[in-house]
Amino acid sequence: MATSRRQFLASAATGATLAPLLVPTLAAGAGAPAESSSPLARGGATRTRLSRTNRNLFNGDTCTFFYNPELWQPEDFTMKSGQGKTGTQTLPVGGPFQAKAIRRYVQTLKKGGIDTFVINANASKAWYPSKTTPSILDGYRRGDREFFRGHAICAGITDPAEVEGFLDRFESFFGLYQDLLDAGVDWLAETARACRAERIAPWVSIRMNDFHGAKNINGSFFNHPLLKRPEMRLQRGAYSPTMRDPSYRTGLNFERQEVRDALYVQIKEVVEDYDFEGLELDWWRNPMCCEPRASAETVAMMSDWIRSLRALTEARAKQTGRPYPIGLRIPGQIDTLKSIGLDVEGLCRDGTLDFIGPSGFWCTAWEMPHDDLRRRLGESVMIYGVIEDGANSLASRSIEHGLTQRIRYISSSRELLRGNAAGKLALGADAIEWFNFYCTDQARLPGIISDYEGMKDLHRLETLRGRPKHYSFSMFGTSLTHIPFEITPQLPIVLNGGWYHPFRLPMCAEPTDRGLELVVQVVLKAEDTFTALPVSFNGCWPNLEHQRSDRLLYPCGSLTHHGVENIGYDFRFPVSMVREGWNEVVVENGGKQPITVVCIELAIRPAIPV
Repeated sequence: MATSRRQFLASAATGATLAPLLVPTLAAGAGAPAESSSPLARGGATRTRLSRTNRNLFNGDTCTFFYNPELWQPEDFTMKSGQGKTGTQTLPVGGPFQAKAIRRYVQTLKKGGIDTFVINANASKAWYPSKTTPSILDGYRRGDREFFRGHAICAGITDPAEVEGFLDRFESFFGLYQDLLDAGVDWLAETARACRAERIAPWVSIRMNDFHGAKNINGSFFNHPLLKRPEMRLQRGAYSPTMRDPSYRTGLNFERQEVRDALYVQIKEVVEDYDFEGLELDWWRNPMCCEPRASAETVAMMSDWIRSLRALTEARAKQTGRPYPIGLRIPGQIDTLKSIGLDVEGLCRDGTLDFIGPSGFWCTAWEMPHDDLRRRLGESVMIYGVIEDGANSLASRSIEHGLTQRIRYISSSRELLRGNAAGKLALGADAIEWFNFYCTDQARLPGIISDYEGMKDLHRLETLRGRPKHYSFSMFGTSLTHIPFEITPQLPIVLNGGWYHPFRLPMCAEPTDRGLELVVQVVLKAEDTFTALPVSFNGCWPNLEHQRSDRLLYPCGSLTHHGVENIGYDFRFPVSMVREGWNEVVVENGGKQPITVVCIELAIRPAIPV
């Protein structure tokens, strides 16, 4: 059975030295003049341009093309069970992997309305065949299973038999990268070439402190050589014994000149030697920079360093005649980021940054305060609403397939996609960026697959009104979170008898002539009992009429029902009560026994006759 993405991507790779294949062809935005040299004037002009040409961004990690060769090169690959040295794995069989799979993937993005492909070039090491920085398959020879063994523990695998299965999967997976290396194909350059052919803007994303190899710093092939030197690592990022895997907080320390130099060299390479026209610095993979409680001098040093990266992109823009925006993908807690050396507000206000993408680590942040971020960051910066593939940790089931999931992959639900996009745009996000969308395919779960065409036009609020939507809330209860950087979840929460509590969520207003209604589903623990469960929406008189249901408001692929530990209670309201921007749900425990509000789900759906 295929490993989960968390197990797998606590994994991955590429190496060798190949010349980039650069193709100077035209693309969307080609030939546009470089921005004004005035930072503030440049910033305002850039936001205006980005809002016209770069509104539907797709962020793909280093494995995007390689997760599912059976989808993108089906004439050469098929999934077969009983594979590998162990004879127990289900793996793609066939090959070799070719550049045509990359072109097909980009063509699929074009059909989904994507105008900008932000391809990730690295984890801790480069995953493309870099000439300047360590690459992930440096020193690997096909068939050398021992090359991967040290990373098994980083994927949470220690049982000897399971380790052998892990090696089967990694040998198969990295064989796809080796296929391209053997053929002299640089997949990163090929990505830009494919984007040019489809008139999609090619941008590049750099993970600033990825640490998938945290559990075996010296033994995992994932790790940059600097990580093996203790003096180059952070020491105070872990502050609580209950936080997830404290070793995961000990990445590279950007207070060290050697660390900044290493990242600068790699960024310089992808900016100068590859055919991209936008740069995203990804500080969510992972939110580690300098030691906490960074001094004003440290913050200023990091701001100056990021300005040096801006200088690289400006020089490239001057060379090509195309603008080259630079921005950050970040947690929404910008004050917390400043405590580790990243002054997002200052960099936006002085015009250094053209865009930001505030997000959650893996689960999408339903309550991201785009309105507050706009007030703090100013009018010149483009703010992307980032949609992650994880909805939240609400358990769900596929009765048809006998499957229970602790996380919903929302790329398989158009209603969830619409709801999340609508809430972000209604609160002031300028456009949309997709992250981890393809993980649904990688999981290979029955009846659950990424709906690429479902992304089309979801960056346009006017196309979302009047269409079915599924909203939810951020939740505690998943290991895929980074405290204290996440937007603090509102759920789950325990209400004692007679207690009530408000919950806020952004939504978009709906037309009242489409026959729609609002359904608020309060999800409790299945064993909870109550005398009454009054629910109010936007200050209306509390509604006590409800219908008990074990079904999700909308299916998510083949997932149709709640996990057996939970049960839903559906309350109906007129769709006219939905406001543009923030909306409030108040839940009251009208009984004597405590209840646990596990989650709250909301649906805009065709009204059911009374």
